[in-house]
Amino acid sequence: MNLIPTERLTPARLRIELLSGLTVALALVPEAVAFAFVAGVHPLVGLYAAFLVGLITALIGGRPGMISGATGALAVVMVALVAQHGVEYLFATVVLMGLLQISAGALGWGKFIRLVPHPVMLGFVNGLAIVIFLAQMSQFKVPGTMVETGHGVGGGEWLSGMPLALMLGLVALTMAIIWALPKFTRVVPAPLAGIGIVAAIVIGFGIDVPRVGDLASIQGGLPAFHIPTVPLNFETFQIVLPYAVILAAIGLIESLLTLNLVGEMTGTRGGASQECVAQGIANTVTGFFGGMGGCAMIGQSMINVKSGGRTRVAGIAAALFLLTFILFASPMIELIPLAALVGVMFMVVIGTFAWNSLTILARVPKMDAFVILLVTVVTVLEDLAVAVVVGVIVSALAYAWNNARRIHAKTYATPEGAKVYQIQGPLFFGSAEGFSELFNPEEDPQTVIVDFADSRVVDQSALQAIEALATKYEAQGKRVQLRHLSRDCHRLLKKAGHLVIDSDDDPDYALAVNYGVRTGILGGH
Repeated sequence: MNLIPTERLTPARLRIELLSGLTVALALVPEAVAFAFVAGVHPLVGLYAAFLVGLITALIGGRPGMISGATGALAVVMVALVAQHGVEYLFATVVLMGLLQISAGALGWGKFIRLVPHPVMLGFVNGLAIVIFLAQMSQFKVPGTMVETGHGVGGGEWLSGMPLALMLGLVALTMAIIWALPKFTRVVPAPLAGIGIVAAIVIGFGIDVPRVGDLASIQGGLPAFHIPTVPLNFETFQIVLPYAVILAAIGLIESLLTLNLVGEMTGTRGGASQECVAQGIANTVTGFFGGMGGCAMIGQSMINVKSGGRTRVAGIAAALFLLTFILFASPMIELIPLAALVGVMFMVVIGTFAWNSLTILARVPKMDAFVILLVTVVTVLEDLAVAVVVGVIVSALAYAWNNARRIHAKTYATPEGAKVYQIQGPLFFGSAEGFSELFNPEEDPQTVIVDFADSRVVDQSALQAIEALATKYEAQGKRVQLRHLSRDCHRLLKKAGHLVIDSDDDPDYALAVNYGVRTGILGGH
């Protein structure tokens, strides 16, 4: 496998990739710890997931430049399982989740991400930007005041007075460095410089602000192989399967949408099914090594891409740096002020939010504007998977409605006295009723020809509409013929037993071929 498919690995490129990976690893620490708290598990469970999922997907994932790890979208689903059944059931669920994702990739289901419309993508990135922003609010609480709520960790006392002013000032300083530094030099990724400078100021002057170590100690050993200690019976399967299906779906949707987003930014294409398999392998392995599982992280991926990371090296480096922090550098990493990392994430929010969507809302079709707002709101209030599914369903229904309104007909009489209806627009479940309203069996002549040259017979509802029409004319002692059926329409009607061929069949459908309609095939006739 080519580890560097998009860039030649020169010394300059290697330096950029390694520094980008270091920046991502520093930002991963508080995220992984926070998401572990949300899920109700030990911080190392989140850190091990960030390391293992990040490493495996960086090695074999569908798109270089993407970063994967423990995510909040998955953590909020896991919390109920952990609270009710314990962490061992979580590990078993993560293994099954991975196997489901591998199956999805092997079946090529990743390609269905193409069905996600652009308004849904805009709503997705806007909602996720808001979610990332809101996730940083917990860092503005007094360390040690967060409490276990039964649904993860919540509550806590907000910073106030001078501690809040210091926190906000350092966040603003970090953001200013990230904004200004690229105007002067790109030797060091701006987010890494922001973290380093602010950390040096805080440590050098002994400023009392919340630090990484106030969240939890990140010190630990290598993740050890561990078979989940759960009963191997059908009852266990019934417990973990629903969670595994939901987690697999959320993980794949978020990963594939992030894959598309990174692809737009880096100019790369493809890899959807490969990404599904990579996510599945990563989660299966993680479940056997005491990790909480994960998926693609849009925030960290944006940090990586904007820091210059374009190859698999950056993702591999991020995972290995994170492991180094856990094994050897935890005392140093725990001194980093949370304000610096919050500043980095705030800049990610600014870069992720599709600001142009605010200006185009008044110019795009009203339904598209509604979908953008709907997906944004549902992403914030529920989760990404629900939001995307809702957005796709609403978009599909809007498309079906618009197509249903297109059905109409042009009519004329033949020299033989037959009346021809030239159908315009697709005939499917949404337009079947409108199709029936086009005809007038009482007043039409003895022979009626329905010409489908500019139409398509799409589904069972269309077949039912044609048969119902033929029944109406038959009741009047009149006859219906079908003309200019396409190959797929011909197959549908013939398979259902609706075709009576009155002339030699033309296999290429280059000529008008007339078909009668046999009634009484479907129930009720």
